[in-house]
Amino acid sequence: MSGWLWLILAIIAIAAGGYLFRMIGQKVTGNKPYFRDMSYGVAFGYVLAAALLAGSIWLYLQEGAVFFRWAVQGLIIAAIIAYLFRLLGRTVGTAGSRKLFRSMPLTASFGIFVIVVYAFLAIFAGAIAPYGQDEILAAANVAPGGDPAFGGNPEYPMGTDQIGRDILSRLIYGAQNTVGIAFITTCLAFFVGGSLGFLAATLGGWLDQVLSRAVDVLMAIPALIFALLLMTIATVWANAWGIDRTIFMVLIIALIDSTRVYRLARAVGQNIVVMDYIEAAKLRGEGLSYLIFKEMLPNATAPLLAEFGLRFCFVFLTIASLSFLGVGIQPPLADWGTMVKDLGQFINYAQFAPLVASAPLLPAGAIALLTVGVNFVVDWMLHKSSGLKE
Repeated sequence: MSGWLWLILAIIAIAAGGYLFRMIGQKVTGNKPYFRDMSYGVAFGYVLAAALLAGSIWLYLQEGAVFFRWAVQGLIIAAIIAYLFRLLGRTVGTAGSRKLFRSMPLTASFGIFVIVVYAFLAIFAGAIAPYGQDEILAAANVAPGGDPAFGGNPEYPMGTDQIGRDILSRLIYGAQNTVGIAFITTCLAFFVGGSLGFLAATLGGWLDQVLSRAVDVLMAIPALIFALLLMTIATVWANAWGIDRTIFMVLIIALIDSTRVYRLARAVGQNIVVMDYIEAAKLRGEGLSYLIFKEMLPNATAPLLAEFGLRFCFVFLTIASLSFLGVGIQPPLADWGTMVKDLGQFINYAQFAPLVASAPLLPAGAIALLTVGVNFVVDWMLHKSSGLKE
């Protein structure tokens, strides 16, 4: 029987199950309000959720579903870590931090934990990593897992790359390089875009028109394609001038992303500049710097912080994409985007050695985990700044 036929039969069975679930609930409970007033859509949702849960359990028990089993186990471990970290935050720290953790959902707790771990690895990478990021060892293409039967080595639990560098060490140094450079780039983009956005909102006139039209032109070009084009040109300049192309990459990505920050800062600034306290400050004779840094910036902190988290994710992914394409962070510096490309050969082992095939998933998982963690924190910050209550 074809897969489409099985899918159609499953949908029909779930649709009939929703009707039976509501009818049986009404009979068993004596037509109590919960089941009496239940719509068919709600009943269908309950049956669909039960079917998905049963299907997930069945798939988890299958021998070949190794990666799905790892995903489920990782989700359970993440939930436990988030709960314990939130519990620790509620008992340790200042009064303000404990109050913050008491109102924090598990998703935000997990996101903060991920950010703290990544920051720790980035700062102390030199002390944590067992080998140097450019240290070439005796063995090359050692498979992950440490099993000699599949080409592993217990001395290198995550294996080595195509020229014999320890993957675990390069993953740790990748946090320092990729995340550190992304953070610096995001800060630079916010400094440029935020300053010009507030300036345009405050002064208006021809300056606002010139900056806004220039930003429109830059935003009309797809960001990744524009960055790739500029990096290709910058590579020639870097070789001719003897300058590290990473510097050009930071400046190019910061310029491109500053346009998005400019739009937000200008929009927020235009809403603030018409407020009464701004007019009062102008009547007192306050200067432009006072208006921007003392009046506008404090009132725009919440949306800018939320945008900083989102923008950091985009910058982080852009750097990884450029490195994957070969024009980003250059060897011997460790970078997760480059590692995904270099370790792709281990995918060929997926059918008979899933642990070996997971080699390219390690840097890809590191990228995905940080992106998810930062977005969890950003969502929570947006919820708090919006004034919504549970």
